[in-house]
Amino acid sequence: MSEHPIERCPECEVLESGQPLSRRDMIRLFGAAAVAGAVGTIPAVARAAADTAPKKPAKPAEELIKELYSNLSDTQKKAVVMPWDHAGQGGLPTRMGMYNAPLRGTKIADVYSKPQQELLNKIFRAILADEEAYMRVSRNGKWDSSGSFEGVGAAIFGEPVDNKKFALVFAGHHLTIRCDGNSLEGAAFGGPMYYGHSAQGYSKANVYFYQTQKALEVFKSLTPKQQEKAVLSGSPGEQAPSVRFRAPEAAKPGLPCNELTAEQKELMEIVLKNVLSPYRKEDADEVMQILKANGGLDKLHLAFYKDNKMNENERWSFWRLEGPGFVWNYRVLDHVHCFVNIAATMA
Repeated sequence: MSEHPIERCPECEVLESGQPLSRRDMIRLFGAAAVAGAVGTIPAVARAAADTAPKKPAKPAEELIKELYSNLSDTQKKAVVMPWDHAGQGGLPTRMGMYNAPLRGTKIADVYSKPQQELLNKIFRAILADEEAYMRVSRNGKWDSSGSFEGVGAAIFGEPVDNKKFALVFAGHHLTIRCDGNSLEGAAFGGPMYYGHSAQGYSKANVYFYQTQKALEVFKSLTPKQQEKAVLSGSPGEQAPSVRFRAPEAAKPGLPCNELTAEQKELMEIVLKNVLSPYRKEDADEVMQILKANGGLDKLHLAFYKDNKMNENERWSFWRLEGPGFVWNYRVLDHVHCFVNIAATMA
């Protein structure tokens, strides 16, 4: 199966270009649909018994992926399964890419049966923290231009069987996220990931605005001298170039977090907690373990990049956290694109 090229984001230019992006009007706020479960004529006693019955623990995502793989036909495997080391653009493994659309031939609606689609949805939920996280990552169930969960792609790399490396990559508009069962040792989230939302980045309509809100609280706490170091002109770029790790001795952009006060560091810890909040505990814990191993919060740098049309309420086109083996590159304007790369290896 050939690699799907990076496609255009409907609101902006090709992600890999790194060129300035045109502004768009804010899309209207999508409200989350209320999910109401009808109880029908089930007797109250039966309902009460069901509520108190012991529940089986949910299977972890990795076990569900193995179950999915075992149910694929040979035809399906030819469409959605690639070797672990399948080479993509620039010779990098395809599984490590950050995509803005399904990899070619892997759209869930086109390849997977209804029971398999339900299983994939369980897998997707299992790599997230909770239902609130699912609503955020699905952009209130709208999935931006993917339109639905079934409009997202799901590709498998390697073999999801015991003692073999594998990764399941979900890719769609404003979304690349994977689960690899720690097949790639020392890489958080199994490799670089990407998330975003079509709503304007400073709007409450954007499901990720709360993350920028916490970053702005840190900025407001900075002294003028600290702000001078934290504010930069230009752009850190997007896609692969924006998340490449610099050499350990190379200068990092922005304000070194070891120059923050204790109170400011507490605000920074809240930023980290918030950006990690959508993901399951084991993945969030792995990020913090990697950060600690690479030198901790004091090794991070915080940067805010000026937008050429900034105003008091929309100051920055990007904010960025970077340190050894750590990049959280968050584009706020004109809508959210966030590229993430975190690994124990700093090369």
